[in-house]
Amino acid sequence: MPTRAVLFDFDGTLADSFDAITASTNHVRGSYGLPPLPEAMVREYVGFGLPNLMDQLVPGADPAEAVARYRAHHPSVMLSGTRLRPGVAETIPELHRRGLKLAVCSNKQVHFTRDLVAAFGLGPHFAAVLGPEDVGGRAKPDPAMLFEGLARLGIPKADAVYVGDMAIDVHTAQAAGVTVWLVPGGAAGKEPATSAGPDRVLTGFAELLKLLPGPER
Repeated sequence: MPTRAVLFDFDGTLADSFDAITASTNHVRGSYGLPPLPEAMVREYVGFGLPNLMDQLVPGADPAEAVARYRAHHPSVMLSGTRLRPGVAETIPELHRRGLKLAVCSNKQVHFTRDLVAAFGLGPHFAAVLGPEDVGGRAKPDPAMLFEGLARLGIPKADAVYVGDMAIDVHTAQAAGVTVWLVPGGAAGKEPATSAGPDRVLTGFAELLKLLPGPER
């Protein structure tokens, strides 16, 4: 059976949002009297959900309070500090045109992801945009978000691919029994993404157009 659905991570996969994430992280750090961190360091902790990011990068802060400060600040930098990764603006509409069902499954707070997807004009191409809030707070690598995404698309896992950029994306897809492909150049992470055992490492995002002709072809 050809691939009928593609689910995507957001940060590092569809978009480079590290400027915005770094700005909000450093805003929170500054509010606790901590010095700013370089983006390269922040990248290493992105992808595991905001509570983890604050716990790791704002030591000594009350976790819930740090998360609240981040969320209050983030809308002020979110759009200006986020840009689509190369090839995304052209590839996503074409995959949709070919008849593939598309969804986003990200550990980012879901209303931020939905706002960004809409701001970049990609909203009409995605049948679902999900975050941990949609599955009782169960963030990746828990596979619940992928299961929920597949259910909303009405597609069995055997006919789907998950596209991400980090080892956590590979582990999530493996736990869900879904084929997983990696795009290079996203978040760094502590674990090398390729060592996690993805089914394929793409040369770039636009390679999806060669690999996914669509279910009708």
